[in-house]
Amino acid sequence: MDGGGIVEQRRETVGSVNSRVGYVHKISMKRKKKMVMKKETKKVRKQNATAIQELFDSCKLVFKGPGNVPSPPDVRSLCRILDKMKPEDFGLSTNLHFFKVTGAGKGNSRVTTTTIYQSDKFSLCIFFLPASAVIPLHNHPGMTVFSKLLAGTMHIKSYDWVSPPNSDSSQLRLAMVKSDNVFKAPCNTSVLYPTTGGNIHSFTAITPCAVLDVLGPPYSKSDGRDCSYYKEFPYSHFSNGETRELGEEEEGESYGWLQEIDVPENSEMDLIKYLGPQIIDTD
Repeated sequence: MDGGGIVEQRRETVGSVNSRVGYVHKISMKRKKKMVMKKETKKVRKQNATAIQELFDSCKLVFKGPGNVPSPPDVRSLCRILDKMKPEDFGLSTNLHFFKVTGAGKGNSRVTTTTIYQSDKFSLCIFFLPASAVIPLHNHPGMTVFSKLLAGTMHIKSYDWVSPPNSDSSQLRLAMVKSDNVFKAPCNTSVLYPTTGGNIHSFTAITPCAVLDVLGPPYSKSDGRDCSYYKEFPYSHFSNGETRELGEEEEGESYGWLQEIDVPENSEMDLIKYLGPQIIDTD
């Protein structure tokens, strides 16, 4: 997922949408007038800035640019950093009103996104999903993506291709289900790769959620990394005449048919300015 590439974004007044999500430092500074409290706030900010700076510095080492997949040691190193990250590292708090609103039909169901950093090698962005909001099934061509659920409970379903691509992209393609589970923060970081790990996935928020995505490289239509969306069908629905023999290692696996579709309406997101701790790029 990426705030700048996978969706058509609708830019609203920053203040109005920021108030929907909120940043802890904007709220806290209005209420903390005593010098002691200000010192404590500065100390927390410094700690948070250190966490996000460590993530940024590691990403610069791990992501070498298009065509390069991070090595297993690099993946483990980056996961160790991400696994420890909390909403407060980005100036957020689970006590904010956004995370307290639960149940379908309450408030705005649009997804909001903010981009922390983006280059031609990697990007850092956060997605805010109200309860029942959906990021539709989409792919990540030629990309390695680290997803860290910072807050909330989310259902994630993902696929990897089984059959080769067709000349007609609208035709059904067989895919294997890699994940069909509910995740609750705090939880470990998930990683997908260009052809494995659940490269095609969808997110459905059960409660209000915030998820951090690290993409390397980011979406780029000009470089052949445009985002495609899919509709899924049960394997049995179109299996007549197309049933394949499964190898021993495939027994018990789940399959489905995917069909590429036009950009769905519920893929549009609101874009807000990132107001959390800043990173320092020395290049």
